[in-house]
Amino acid sequence: MKWSRAWWIAAILLVFSGIAFVMLTENVAISGSSTALSESGWRANFSAPLDADAIEKGAVYLTGADGQKLDLDMQLANGGRMLEIPDIASGDYTLHVTKSALSSSFLKSLSTNQLEFTIQDEVQNLAGEEELRTYFTRLLNLQKDNPFYRGFGEGVEEAEDSASGESGGMGGGDHSSTNNQVEGIDEGDIVQTDGDYLYSVSESRVVISDIRDPENMELAAVLEFDGETYPEELFLSGETLAVISSRFSLMETEGDAEMESFMPYSGITAVSLYDVTSPDNPELIREFGNEGTFNNARLSNGILYYVSNVFPNYWILEEQPDIELRPRLFDSAQGGELEPLPYEDLTILPGTMEGSYSVITSVSLEAPASNEISTKGFLGGNEQMYMNEQHLYLTASAFETAEGEFEDTALWVPQQADTEIFKFGLDGISVEFIASARVQGSLLNQFSMDEFEGHFRLATTEGVDWAPASKPKNHLFILNEQLEQVGSVENLAPSERIYSVRFIGSKAYMVTFRETDPLFAIDVSDPADPEVLGELKIPGFSNYLHPLDDKHLIGFGYDTKIEPVKGGGEPRIVTGGMKISLFDVSDMGDPKETDTEIIGGPGTYSALQYDHKALFRNEQQSLFGFPVSIYKGDGMEYIEFQAEGALIYSITPEGIELSADLTQASDQPYEDWNTSVQRLAYAKDALYTVANTEVRSYRLSDFEPLGTLPLQ
Repeated sequence: MKWSRAWWIAAILLVFSGIAFVMLTENVAISGSSTALSESGWRANFSAPLDADAIEKGAVYLTGADGQKLDLDMQLANGGRMLEIPDIASGDYTLHVTKSALSSSFLKSLSTNQLEFTIQDEVQNLAGEEELRTYFTRLLNLQKDNPFYRGFGEGVEEAEDSASGESGGMGGGDHSSTNNQVEGIDEGDIVQTDGDYLYSVSESRVVISDIRDPENMELAAVLEFDGETYPEELFLSGETLAVISSRFSLMETEGDAEMESFMPYSGITAVSLYDVTSPDNPELIREFGNEGTFNNARLSNGILYYVSNVFPNYWILEEQPDIELRPRLFDSAQGGELEPLPYEDLTILPGTMEGSYSVITSVSLEAPASNEISTKGFLGGNEQMYMNEQHLYLTASAFETAEGEFEDTALWVPQQADTEIFKFGLDGISVEFIASARVQGSLLNQFSMDEFEGHFRLATTEGVDWAPASKPKNHLFILNEQLEQVGSVENLAPSERIYSVRFIGSKAYMVTFRETDPLFAIDVSDPADPEVLGELKIPGFSNYLHPLDDKHLIGFGYDTKIEPVKGGGEPRIVTGGMKISLFDVSDMGDPKETDTEIIGGPGTYSALQYDHKALFRNEQQSLFGFPVSIYKGDGMEYIEFQAEGALIYSITPEGIELSADLTQASDQPYEDWNTSVQRLAYAKDALYTVANTEVRSYRLSDFEPLGTLPLQ
């Protein structure tokens, strides 16, 4: 055979440009959920864009169970990277994509040209092992075909609701409570109190402190856990203390020594229930839990609900086809051995295609030693959680391929994401799936969500700062009981992103930031027609908003200033000290910042700025406090540690006034974790600061020191 001169030249060029050739020869992968609900439609994603005319020219089409082509309304979105079928009946379908559908298809090939899926009228539990193994085999093949693929919702991260317009957990009785998002729905924390005893997490221990005499506090008991168990949250319900822990142990590898070295640890979420009728002699009455990492928990009407993420080892299916793919559970009341969750308790959430479970467990704490435990596994990830008495919502990021300069690369990034929402109904310990939806943009945290009078509201940021073709913009969506969108406010504050949100009944407040802090006041009384009524621009930003009353908000965040850049160019935004703002929102059309307090300089921070549970409240005395580490400096040349401890302010509609400075100056270069205040609490006439190694007490009337209790 003779080779032409042109062929040899081409071959030589390919040898010397091998990397470029590999980059240009792109396998185009198709991803889509294996199941979806008919009311929600179906969508598929492509790792490279399809031609805008691919549907019209027949290069993309559907067949039914009988193999016949179907004439359904199909639309391309996201620059040709997504196929949407909004109206589709229940049944089995196959999506077909030919190479001619690819935009600029030169040197591109399809890793697979068809995708099977099922549309259901309602979610169904798994039929058995074969269906589950088929699901994970398909996912594994998808990931092999597209090495950039990530299952939707596998990313993990953490300002609110109140139908009454009040903050959850008033902190107005004879002892403090956790700063909850929803009134009546308790959130776990690292410190709890019943007014006589303090229960606090201290590394791998839970310490019970007798605070009945604040001048002579005593160590009542210590709950020890092994070195592989770390308490995460505490709940106190009557005479039952629930300790939720993350436990790590060697993973069972079914005789495969190589896999043990590859993935040696498997996380377990464990719940330990103690009878604390006598706090100085707590009795462990039951332990239960499941494989997976702890995500979130709530306590409502004496029932504990917790959610964990489980990632089965499906990537070794080819080497070990009989590997167990179900989450495993244990319960000391049933022998304490790990047993797989029954298939009838597993469900594929509609619209998902990912390798993780959301496991929801619930149990009544009224008779904790004997009550039934309900555990349900849902194939589909979860990140944020919102709950009230009737419903539980989980959300997960649906990552998209980035656009602009990355348009030819299958790249998923957390900020470039839509949000999947899954709604569950609560009836005692029963948790049942109700509906799912998808909205544009990603959530900041749990306070970006709220349910009010049957409508679910959420605020999102769409886009990223660093991609010129995808500058941030912000949205507020309102969904009905079936999670169908009924109203929205879209494209707020272009080029900025959300830093905090607060929903209060028929009102919503949103803080965005880039150079100044716009506080948006939004009327959401008409779900079909939400309206921005006012906007306030001030220096700095608030990353937590707390209602003071129905006409005032407190903002906790940072002060900022604009620094010019030598030689010109865009000025720098420099973060200064911690900032407290008092907002008057009595006229939503004209919100005002009526008072401010700046604490420290650059580097100053409080746990409150990323964890709302760190806020101390005593509304009866108008007191608000938080842990703080104070630094000073110019933010440019130097930052110097000054003090750590806690600050307490009197905050009323008239203004902000410092009530107590409980910080201690230090000549150390940085704060000491062991003595840094983690939480503040009050009981009767005393205030307590809780650190890892000590509890300090103060007189609540004048904050004079009363005593110190070492915890180690």
